[in-house]
Amino acid sequence: MSRLFFLLSSWPLAVLHPLGSVLGWLAYLLSPSYRRHVRAHTRQAGLGWWQRWQAVAHAGRMVAELPRLWAWPREVPLGARVRWEGAEAIDQALDDSRGLLILTPHLGCFEMVAMAYAERFGPRAPMTALYRPARQAWLAQVMIDARSRPGLNTSPATLAGVRAMLRALKRGETVGILPDQVPPEGMGQWAPFFGRPAYTMTMAPKLVAQTGCAVVLMRGERLGPWARWRQGCEYVVHAQRVDAAMAAQLASADTAQSTLTLNQLMESTIMQAPEQYLWGYNRYKGPRAEALTSADVKGGAGA
Repeated sequence: MSRLFFLLSSWPLAVLHPLGSVLGWLAYLLSPSYRRHVRAHTRQAGLGWWQRWQAVAHAGRMVAELPRLWAWPREVPLGARVRWEGAEAIDQALDDSRGLLILTPHLGCFEMVAMAYAERFGPRAPMTALYRPARQAWLAQVMIDARSRPGLNTSPATLAGVRAMLRALKRGETVGILPDQVPPEGMGQWAPFFGRPAYTMTMAPKLVAQTGCAVVLMRGERLGPWARWRQGCEYVVHAQRVDAAMAAQLASADTAQSTLTLNQLMESTIMQAPEQYLWGYNRYKGPRAEALTSADVKGGAGA
């Protein structure tokens, strides 16, 4: 498997994306549970059949492009492969010197978001991001190598990782979180997500409340072959500053309000390109039991 991974890492997107589309459809056709989740979740969000079919293909493209991204040499800049929209939102947030929290849903090429940030803004304010190690030893090492590059620091999803994020924000640096996933038991609150209760993380709101950091929404748009040729790039990274009113609601001491606001921010970002969202993820499942609790997150503020 590792040999196949490194073989795919050298292939261009013109080959990887069509291959990924096929893989996405195979997963959809062969997995009843995955198919059921995609159908139910896209209907819940009010999407039509065409957007659902596009989402199936995009999920496969996301998997197919990962070897190329994770094996990207540190010394090779992304350069013109990435075009920015809204980069001034990050510049302005960093000018405030209060720390910056970047919220990115599992939308489009979210791996590219961290890489692009590290290249452009990392020398000014490095990003710290949590990660969950893969079970396969070789893949776990690949992920660590890929996500540990100049301007990008990674921490395991443990109490030590939460403390590292708090310290980074207090230094005026940046933290990146993907908040649209089910957190461990004790670290969430049930809140509406596209009109249905979903166990939603409280960690992101707590970071805002405890540090007063700025908040920016980011997403990495994956371009198709015609758009790549016309725009002269492979991905578009979008950034949007969360206004003061929404940031105040996100930092609310009322966890029902703060998690509702978090999900509303994720919904608005997802609906900018719903065909690129991972609708097959079981977002509405119950939390898993883990040692890290919300009390740990609160106590980490003094680290």
